[in-house]
Amino acid sequence: MTLFFISCEHGGNRIPQRYRSFFNGYEFLLHSHRGYDRGALRMAKEMALALKAPLFVATTSRLLIDLNRSIGHPRLFSEATKHLSKAIKQEILARYYLPYRKQVEATITETIRAGNRVIHIASHSFTPVLDGAVRYADIGLLYDPVRAGERIFCHAWQSRLKAAASDLIVRRNYPYAGKADSLTVYLRRRFPAEAYWGIELEINQKFALKGGSRWQALRRLIIDVLHEMIGESNQRMHQNSLPDGLS
Repeated sequence: MTLFFISCEHGGNRIPQRYRSFFNGYEFLLHSHRGYDRGALRMAKEMALALKAPLFVATTSRLLIDLNRSIGHPRLFSEATKHLSKAIKQEILARYYLPYRKQVEATITETIRAGNRVIHIASHSFTPVLDGAVRYADIGLLYDPVRAGERIFCHAWQSRLKAAASDLIVRRNYPYAGKADSLTVYLRRRFPAEAYWGIELEINQKFALKGGSRWQALRRLIIDVLHEMIGESNQRMHQNSLPDGLS
């Protein structure tokens, strides 16, 4: 059986009271794209509800510690926390980073051991303009091209989205590379390609920033297309066919 898992590593910009003094002078960053992924948490919750999928979310700001980075990564801690003592960093790791990552990994491990395949969709969003450069995409689908299941799934998802809304710019492995350091990349090293597919959904923050009916319609479209793919996959399972990589 194929089961979906939804996660959102950058769902909020909360800083626990114990560490707020470290962010004096960095308040503006907390409310920017650096502080959290605007719109990603709402997308994650709606996907999980629609797909009846387990949901893992973090609302502590990535500026405290980035749950989507590996230990040792130069951006695991931000400019507000990278100069903290080793003891405080270890405390932050133990309180926020490790519990989240271990829970996700343990739940997926248990699911795969039960004989299931996991499709893990990590909900993220990206700023429309970074360092003066415009990002030319509405939706990005990040995956490892070497892993056939992820590649087929993202090709199909992209095609269906564009067919349903021709004005949408849907790109693969943009604005980031699907093999760049992330939770999904870490999990790919833990689980075989036939059992785990890790995909990052990146949505342009311009939709969440503007809000309204267009943002609502985009979220509904993303979910509706997933439902359509799942439904067709279930039919093909009975025909022993794998054209869309989901059966």
